[in-house]
Amino acid sequence: MSSHSLPPAPYFDTQELRHTLTALFNTHGSAAEARPAILDRLKLLVKAARGTARLQLESDGNGRRCALGLARFQDELVRLIYDYTAAHVYRATNPSDAERMAIVATGGYGRELLAPGSDIDLLFLLPYKQTPWGESVAEYMLYLLWDLGFKVGHATRTVDQCIKLANSDTTIRTSLLDMWLIQGDEKLFGELERRFRTDVIKGSERAFIEAKLAERSERHRRAGESRYKVEPNIKDGKGGLRDLHTLHWLSKYLLGHDVGRESVEKGIFTAREVATFRKCEDFLWTVRCYLHFYTGRAEELLSFEIQPMLADRLGYKDKSGLRAVERFMKHYFLVAKEVGDLTTILCAALEMQQLKSTPVFDALRNPLTWKLRRQVREKTDFRIDNGRMNIADAEVFRRDPVNLIRYFAQAENTSTFLHPNAIRELRRSYPLIDDKLRNDPEANRIFLKLLTGHASPEATLRRMNEAGVLGRFIPEFGRVVAMMQFNMYHHYTVDEHLLRTVGMLTDIERGGAAGELPLSTELIKTIQNRLVLFVACFLHDIGKGRVEDHSIVGARIARKLCPRLGLTAAETDTVVWLIEQHLTMSNVAQSRDISDPKTVRDFADIVQSPERLKLLLLLSVADIRAVGPGVWNGWKGQLLRNLYYETEPLLSGGHTQIPRSTMVAEAQAELRTALNDWPSEEVDHFINRHYPDYWLRTEPTRRVYHARLLREAEREGKTFAAGQQTDAFRAVTELTVFAPNHPRLLSLLAGACAANGANIVGAHVTTTRDGYALDTFLLARELGEDEDELRRAKRIEETIERLLRGDTWVRQLLEKRRPTPARVEAFKVPPEVYINNTLSDAYTVIEVTGRDRTGLLHELTNALSDLYLDITSAHITTFGEKAVDVFYVTDLTSKKIESETRQQTIKDRLIQILEGPATTQ
Repeated sequence: MSSHSLPPAPYFDTQELRHTLTALFNTHGSAAEARPAILDRLKLLVKAARGTARLQLESDGNGRRCALGLARFQDELVRLIYDYTAAHVYRATNPSDAERMAIVATGGYGRELLAPGSDIDLLFLLPYKQTPWGESVAEYMLYLLWDLGFKVGHATRTVDQCIKLANSDTTIRTSLLDMWLIQGDEKLFGELERRFRTDVIKGSERAFIEAKLAERSERHRRAGESRYKVEPNIKDGKGGLRDLHTLHWLSKYLLGHDVGRESVEKGIFTAREVATFRKCEDFLWTVRCYLHFYTGRAEELLSFEIQPMLADRLGYKDKSGLRAVERFMKHYFLVAKEVGDLTTILCAALEMQQLKSTPVFDALRNPLTWKLRRQVREKTDFRIDNGRMNIADAEVFRRDPVNLIRYFAQAENTSTFLHPNAIRELRRSYPLIDDKLRNDPEANRIFLKLLTGHASPEATLRRMNEAGVLGRFIPEFGRVVAMMQFNMYHHYTVDEHLLRTVGMLTDIERGGAAGELPLSTELIKTIQNRLVLFVACFLHDIGKGRVEDHSIVGARIARKLCPRLGLTAAETDTVVWLIEQHLTMSNVAQSRDISDPKTVRDFADIVQSPERLKLLLLLSVADIRAVGPGVWNGWKGQLLRNLYYETEPLLSGGHTQIPRSTMVAEAQAELRTALNDWPSEEVDHFINRHYPDYWLRTEPTRRVYHARLLREAEREGKTFAAGQQTDAFRAVTELTVFAPNHPRLLSLLAGACAANGANIVGAHVTTTRDGYALDTFLLARELGEDEDELRRAKRIEETIERLLRGDTWVRQLLEKRRPTPARVEAFKVPPEVYINNTLSDAYTVIEVTGRDRTGLLHELTNALSDLYLDITSAHITTFGEKAVDVFYVTDLTSKKIESETRQQTIKDRLIQILEGPATTQ
């Protein structure tokens, strides 16, 4: 007996409980008096049944058996309540034909599978009209079930009403497709079953299939298109239980049976595919039952905080560079992939039987496409049947294994879908994908052309991946298929991210993001070799999941793989370098002070040529944009552009070393020109307030803005002033604050931002000669309209004023904020502090890494003030749950921190903050 057919354990003795309820009724003398005692007894019953189900699940790990057991218990409970109600509460002393009733399970309950938190869908079926008796019985039962804690969906209808509604509403029709008589009149239920088959199903098969598949597409759209989202919805997500339900509904509608022997006999599924269906169903039900028991509610989202617990309960262990939770989620995504494969096969099989509309490409109207299709039949081992790429005979792949790669090229060239017969034969041919095929020059030539093609490389590679060919042809890629990374930064599995990166690069090349990515769109037209860029995009994260750094592993894989694909030695060297350095440009742009000349010089030394700079920028942009929705923003784009523009002259020979004094003088002259309508003495006054570093580190437009802000404050006799500017293109709002300088000012400003829920992405800190601070905070844009952003910045300004006056304290404000979300608490980020004196000529660079939390920047800057450090600039980056904050500092005499003892003191204090809650005011 297979695991999914094991009978559930009995939960209670039905006859004994009937006697118990009758005794309670007789003891109290009336239904109203007995109800509290009846309810208490049934609550104990429900609690015991759930406890038994949970113990069984933890014992055998069989979720489907658990779900079947809970459904059987629900049947017995409903029967028990109905019998008690009909016998004691609303006894029909002289029952007429109208006082008949059938209690029917519908929907998920009708499939005889219930998760611990599932809704209970009941139909109270009446013969031809509602009666006071029937209404009273249904109402009493429902209230009792609600009081027991069940979520009950219910309807009271006649057979005619059921048929009428089923014909007009697909949801009701689907619900009635799974009917199960729990208790009551069998003849009445039989009439409903018969009429449902003859009056509803017959003749409506095609319309029902179209409706359910459209509903599936919309559900995927709402839940997120990719089945590889790292926090999947186990019920409604792509590849989840609802997709299996769709297969079940279609099979039952067409064949009258669940997916099984009849599906095989009708040629819809093979026996192996039916076994896969059951295996996937078993796994998903096991995960879902654990999920409901653990959360105590009908939770369907496999969120980060829950995933480690489920991995532990299901017995996964750390292994081969992957944590237990990552191994569990890889298993989940492989199952989701198999569910998707089954859905694709069924859709294609139905289409072949003319039960579903054939999807149409615009390319079908193209005469050139029709010509290509004729050539396929005449010159290749493939055929196009009903708009799908098929094989000429069952020996196509065995006769020439290169056809396993060539098949996808033909489908792309002719804009056709994949035929289920070909996919099934392809899967049977997996053993043919061996080292001989992997090293075949023609197979590699075709694959490289697909990867670097101008049509749709992402779509074709995804087809190959979902068919199981890509990971076998390139085993290193196979290792990252369905591999998730347990962090909040990456939204997709590694293989999905790599394919999306290729897609993002294609989008840039086609000009699809020109408004958002003006520099990238121009640069990609000028690169000398697009092939190396596409290969690097495809391979850049292929080393993930190892103990060693993935950039190093990936470079090693590329060194071996690129010659196999047909790349020259020079091309291979470029791909290897791009993979080794694929994080460098984004890290420097986001975490380093680009206004510091040494930052740019050091980066230029790594890049070494203008061509490599272009390639690295394009790879960085495509990589970040492929991480997930909302990860890329205008601010990151601006940082990368700034780094490119600062570095390119050094690499192209157009840069000459200008003396520092000359650069300061030129900046001051530029300001005088911009403020030519000001009295010269006022311009001089502003210039004299600033140290030379200000002129080297501040953008020209910001200098003008500062001058006007300070002039207005001085005229009004204010010692505090603030201004706000929005920049939708860069996706930031700038908040500039002018106030008397003191050691904790930066910490106070960071606390005010945190208290208002603002995410700081950067800070520019300036001290004037006359003892004032001129600090600019760059806040991540959160609101769509500029006016809303400016109001938010104004609230922060008001908070800063209150703090400066001493009207409130940062700690008080932060305590009102929500605590760190539970999903962040699910992660462990080892605290790290690096102190480096080689990254800047003038400053010590302190890089702090730890788990993000509300007020962390405030605590860190407060600690740096305690340690008598002067912060010149701060660069704030968050990768999901991981915060990386970089500070350029000196001591109070403007010197670097050279003492090892003092460096250790700084490290110890910052580590202490990263490891614990807030300790500062």
